[in-house]
Amino acid sequence: MDINQLLASSLNLETRLTKFLSLPLYDSSERIKLSKIMCSIAFEHAESTKILIASGNLTSATGLVRLQYEALVRAMWLRYSASDNAVSKLNSELSNDSARRAANQLPTLTEMLTKLEGKAPAEAMELLIEFKEYSWKPLNSYVHGGIHAMNRHSKGYSLPLLVQVLKASNGVSTMVAMLLVILAGDTQQTGKIPSIQKEFSDCLPDIKVSTE
Repeated sequence: MDINQLLASSLNLETRLTKFLSLPLYDSSERIKLSKIMCSIAFEHAESTKILIASGNLTSATGLVRLQYEALVRAMWLRYSASDNAVSKLNSELSNDSARRAANQLPTLTEMLTKLEGKAPAEAMELLIEFKEYSWKPLNSYVHGGIHAMNRHSKGYSLPLLVQVLKASNGVSTMVAMLLVILAGDTQQTGKIPSIQKEFSDCLPDIKVSTE
């Protein structure tokens, strides 16, 4: 599969997964609504990653996968372990003061993963931690202008690397859809995602994903 074929297939996968955004939430609490907003942000990053790859802006595309993953972790944290006080601050009207107070309340990604242990589903935690172990440091390098960004931007991106990046993004999107099913509390939707994963297996990574 060349990159254009993978982009086309990934777009079809995205179309299927983003339909879960239309599911009604199982309650109207602030944390559930904010978690869904973060899911939508994660999907936006995924869409942008594909657009940037298609246009040849490969360093920017790769950096967005980190933002997509962090949006998913933030969504999980909001659903399962954020304090009521942190949720309330994130739900405040935007102002300089509210932005400052919210920023002071937000844990780092590592802190969020720690807080999620024992609260989020074990299978989801395993996938989140494996992604961080294999992809977080190189993705940070792309975001912060480190050695990965310098090297790849100057010397070019291999096809296998682009395939890894795109599949990593697709894998995160699949987890976002899983969370949306949880936020909906609709057991009839539970079996749909494994079916989608099987149908689009050529677009998805093995559990261990590296972007180096």
